[in-house]
Amino acid sequence: KSHECKICDKRFAQPIHLKIHRRTHTGEKPFECEFCNKRFPQSVSLLYHRRTHTGEKPYACELCDKRFAQSIHLIRHRRTHTGEKPYACEFCDKKFTQISALKAHRRIHTGEKPYACEFCDKKFTHISALNQHRRIHTGEKPYGCEFCEKQFSQSSALKTHRRIHTGEKPYACEFCEKQFYQSFALKIHRRIHTGERPYSCNRCEKRFSQSNNLRSHIKNRH
Repeated sequence: KSHECKICDKRFAQPIHLKIHRRTHTGEKPFECEFCNKRFPQSVSLLYHRRTHTGEKPYACELCDKRFAQSIHLIRHRRTHTGEKPYACEFCDKKFTQISALKAHRRIHTGEKPYACEFCDKKFTHISALNQHRRIHTGEKPYGCEFCEKQFSQSSALKTHRRIHTGEKPYACEFCEKQFYQSFALKIHRRIHTGERPYSCNRCEKRFSQSNNLRSHIKNRH
């Protein structure tokens, strides 16, 4: 690798690769999209971007009907069929189909929380968790119910709420025929059958199946 960058220590085998690399320092973006004003440091980046305008998806999955604008997206998608998980965690036995998923998982072991809230001191391992948390401060509720006027800060909350309208109850008890809107409701109901009482009073020996029953007990008896 005889071609060295004068700004950093990186070396390259081909002069064209050094030329492209140099743009990370200079900020030069010589390739302009003819559909919008965006500019790019590499012609291949412009090519991929252009497909967002044209809708071109030249890479087809041979196992299903899906098509993709970039070959890397096809490679990742193909793993949903093959089950291939080439990215392994060095701390545990887990494997992943995408390197981004491995990086996010690795933070469970390292404790790294690179995403910081600009409104408070909280930090998060995932950008999605930060985005959800931020809505506590901003009051943003981007997920609207199509059946009524209610808005939600999380898509999962909207999904659960929607079942009030559709009547869907996807969580079924394996001991009886009852079904529930939420997994949490099923979890509480299941304790009727199992006899589980995970909430204990620290002042006496009584145990309860629900936390609100424990709170009532402490308030009324102690």
